[in-house]
Amino acid sequence: MNIKCIIVDDEIHARKVLEKYIKDIPHLELIKSCKNALEAMDVLRNQQIDAMFLDINMPKISGLNFLESLQHPPAVVITTAYREYALDAYDLDVIDYLHKPIPFPRFVKAISKIEEKLQAHSTPSVSSTVQPMESIPEFIFIKADKKTIKLNFKDIKYIEGLGDYIKIHTKTKSIVSKITVKRMEELLPENKFPRVHKSFIVALDMIDSIEGNQIEIGDCKIPIGQMYRNAFMEIIQSFTKK
Repeated sequence: MNIKCIIVDDEIHARKVLEKYIKDIPHLELIKSCKNALEAMDVLRNQQIDAMFLDINMPKISGLNFLESLQHPPAVVITTAYREYALDAYDLDVIDYLHKPIPFPRFVKAISKIEEKLQAHSTPSVSSTVQPMESIPEFIFIKADKKTIKLNFKDIKYIEGLGDYIKIHTKTKSIVSKITVKRMEELLPENKFPRVHKSFIVALDMIDSIEGNQIEIGDCKIPIGQMYRNAFMEIIQSFTKK
């Protein structure tokens, strides 16, 4: 899939970083790097754009005001140094919200989300696809107690980090495995198992309540780390009835 992109940011350094990231990913094509919303508007009128990397604080027209003005925007990733606009941005159906300075791995994750959206829009129906949704595995195998154990996603309540080990708390038991929290985070589907603390991953389906900086799952209270709070609350907000 070749993805045609534009950058909209008044800061030259921020544009240069994104330009390099886009260049480093072969299937991304940078159509134009725009200094403001007016330049971007002209590009969108004349070309088919798949993805837009949009800053918020810009002169004349802010990124959010510009986005609100578009009837059929491309897939939009917000790129900003300001966290306080996250909820407003997600109300406008953005794909992702990247905080500057943007690390390359985080940029790659945003590209994956763009690809998912574009593929969903281009896929005619489940019956005509090679691999229907039902065939996507809902489990992984992990090593524990000298065995290879099948771990069903639907049974996981939360995962607790213990240095180079983790403790997986399921509906019926706890399993200790020699694997790091970071590696486990990579193995689990992000939309179902967000990391909420340097030592904890939770199953969204298992959350009973959230109060302050704590998540309640049954009798357990799990802390929400400061560096994970905004991203986690953005996920929760997407499920919140307005």
